Amino acid sequence: MTTQNKFFDDISQLMTNAMGVAQGARSEAETAMKGWVDRFLADRDFVTREEFEAVRDMAIKARTENADLKARLDALEAAQRQE
Repeated sequence: MTTQNKFFDDISQLMTNAMGVAQGARSEAETAMKGWVDRFLADRDFVTREEFEAVRDMAIKARTENADLKARLDALEAAQRQE
């Protein structure tokens, strides 16, 4: 009976160790995958949401100013033609 208990204790210890190794491998794989994804995204020159919003706001302002300048230029050209 003691031999059977020792056998089951050994099997239990083996399974516990195997689970520890599996968890360690999972953690290592997650870390490696996260590093790979971070490098992949960094290589693609993606911008953050804040950077995108700032550039978008600048483009809107530039278009508005451009439209205002075009209207002024059209008015000046029309006035010059009337002279």
